[in-house]
Amino acid sequence: MTQGASSSPARRSVLGAAVLTTAALGVGAGAATAQADESQGGGRPSRKDRWELPVPTVIAHRGASGYRPEHTLGSYQLALDMGAHVIEQDLVPTKDGHLVCRHENDITGTTDVAAHPEFASRRTTKSVDGTSLTGWFTEDFTLAELKTLRAKERIPGTRQENTLYDGRWTVPTFEEVLRWAETEGRRRGRPVWLHVETKHPSYFRSIGLGLEEPLARLLRRYGRERRDSPVFLQSFEPSSMQRMAKLVSSPRVVLLSGASSRPWDFVEAGDPRTVADLVRPEGLDWIASFAQGLGPTLDLVIPKDPDGRLTRPTTLVRDAHARSLVLHPYTMRNENTFLPADFRRGTDPNAYGDVFGAYRAYFATGIDGIFTDNPDTGLLAASDFTA
Repeated sequence: MTQGASSSPARRSVLGAAVLTTAALGVGAGAATAQADESQGGGRPSRKDRWELPVPTVIAHRGASGYRPEHTLGSYQLALDMGAHVIEQDLVPTKDGHLVCRHENDITGTTDVAAHPEFASRRTTKSVDGTSLTGWFTEDFTLAELKTLRAKERIPGTRQENTLYDGRWTVPTFEEVLRWAETEGRRRGRPVWLHVETKHPSYFRSIGLGLEEPLARLLRRYGRERRDSPVFLQSFEPSSMQRMAKLVSSPRVVLLSGASSRPWDFVEAGDPRTVADLVRPEGLDWIASFAQGLGPTLDLVIPKDPDGRLTRPTTLVRDAHARSLVLHPYTMRNENTFLPADFRRGTDPNAYGDVFGAYRAYFATGIDGIFTDNPDTGLLAASDFTA
């Protein structure tokens, strides 16, 4: 038994929160139903649709983006080879309706598009979710045109070593990722789990490029449309997950930003609720009516003081678990600049800090998993909290 795998309060809190268990299944196989042990769960309601994954679940944020340019097949492959339990994709459309994997539709900083004179006239200014952006956007390119570009590191000033891989990979389509996951799943004898986000869904629907319908078609084509399929769907716009609930049965997660923010679909609909409202009991009840999980920013789990140091945990984990919602908060990164102030070490913002100390603090709250740019670090940290 690894250090921390005793019956400590921190460990019991994680076990009590667990709704996922370790298993190895073939690709496309239905996950066996797992009933929560009420004696461990402290009276937490059981659910009929469990997903078989370790707890804490380590989710590779945009792949192994701490080591390779994000949202490339190289980043996804490295994350899988490191042992990540789930690998994330963010989806945006091309002009001709293909879904591709980019964190944003603005590809100025994640591809070499600026070095292509044939696309110079495509540079433009747009308002996306109320923010004015100038650059190049996926919805202005056909897939064939987009495939002439090469991916590059998004934050080269912080991750200078990642620039070694600039230009090595193209922008992958989501269908290419699904085929890759099928191949790797067969080779490994277990499913490759994906965590798939619809980006700016209201914006894209307003320009005739709705994300949900083509996503649902691909999920059905590759057998990931059931409630026990090895995929989570996620969005910062709750209405996108409500729409997906009508199209497929795949598990759904509502992403939550800062407490004072409002989902963009709320802004467009005139809904006055903020994220702070959504994490209250009545807001969680509403989310649980169409989703199975939450993806909150880590500050909603443990807030920071004005100096950037962690304070006391909120009741979000307890309140979400009381409604059988899993929690997959975001995002852990190894560099000082991304860590709470109490876990930074030295003065170099790009140097690694006490990331294991930060993981311990977050895992002790009982979260079910975590997004991380560094899956190997996350897995080692999670081993102290895994049976």
